[in-house]
Amino acid sequence: MEVFLVCLMSVLVLDVLWQVFSRYLLSSPSSFTDELAGFLLIWVGMLGAAYVAGRKEHLAIDILIQKSPPARQRLLIYIIRSLIFLFALSVMVTGGVILMYTRFVLQVKSAALQLPLGYVYSVLPISGLIIMFYEVLHILEIKKSK
Repeated sequence: MEVFLVCLMSVLVLDVLWQVFSRYLLSSPSSFTDELAGFLLIWVGMLGAAYVAGRKEHLAIDILIQKSPPARQRLLIYIIRSLIFLFALSVMVTGGVILMYTRFVLQVKSAALQLPLGYVYSVLPISGLIIMFYEVLHILEIKKSK
């Protein structure tokens, strides 16, 4: 996943560089680069969130966990991991599938690229499933550490 994110980010950087080059040096802005940059940013952001969730490096306020005794720490971590799993399932997977499905059914396309927006929004359930996978692994780690 790390390599895929680096590739996506590289394409995003090249896209934005071309946009700046064509706009300011050629005085003929490219019509698709702005839209592509937005779509790539969505994909990088959502898959990046799944990646850092898997590495347990996402933003967290863990003062309650740090101040708790070890037995309570395990319980709190288990509860937090379960809530993250439920969020990913209900909002990202279920909501993402509904959003993606409605964009395909309504045949909504992007303005410049004429890309069906269902493909753009497919990153929501994909990243949700990845987060759910990682959270199951993290919960199993907690159970093994007992």
